[in-house]
Amino acid sequence: MAQQAVQKNTLYVGGLAEEVNETILHAAFIPFGDIKDVKTPLDQATQKHRSFGFVTFLEKEDAAAAMDNMDGAELYGRVLTVNYALPERIKGGEQGWAAQPKHFLGRLLLRLTTHFVQNAVWADADTWFERQQQEEEMQRIQAENQAAMRAAEELHRKKMAEERQGEKEDETEMKDDPMARAEAEVSKQNN
Repeated sequence: MAQQAVQKNTLYVGGLAEEVNETILHAAFIPFGDIKDVKTPLDQATQKHRSFGFVTFLEKEDAAAAMDNMDGAELYGRVLTVNYALPERIKGGEQGWAAQPKHFLGRLLLRLTTHFVQNAVWADADTWFERQQQEEEMQRIQAENQAAMRAAEELHRKKMAEERQGEKEDETEMKDDPMARAEAEVSKQNN
């Protein structure tokens, strides 16, 4: 059997879950580079895909990176098998689905949708991160304020205790010193 030429920019993706459609497959592989085409051939009887698809990248290097990273990865609970596609797996070789022109607006819509979804996820993540930082800063400021209030209350208690202690010492001195008692009585009478 003659060796078939491997298509280095088209990947065979096997093991697709029933929920996976071309949009989901595109979204799963777009992080590796620009995609030319995505196909999930349908079973004529059920009109559902046959658990495999093809992803064609514009650049061979992107296809290689996608294959290295996605072979054995999980998508919708199923482990993917990702290999270079063989021409016999693409009906008609270059005359098959990979060579068919696509509608410009459909490709544009898919690319824009993917772009906006990815950017929305990052925008939400950025907003969440900023909120987390603000919340942590508020908690830090509240903790500092509480510590300052406790320190001020403690200082006030100490001053009050010292004043009470000073008054008690003055009273003790007066009781023990007859001259101090006499001076206190004179001062009371003058007032």
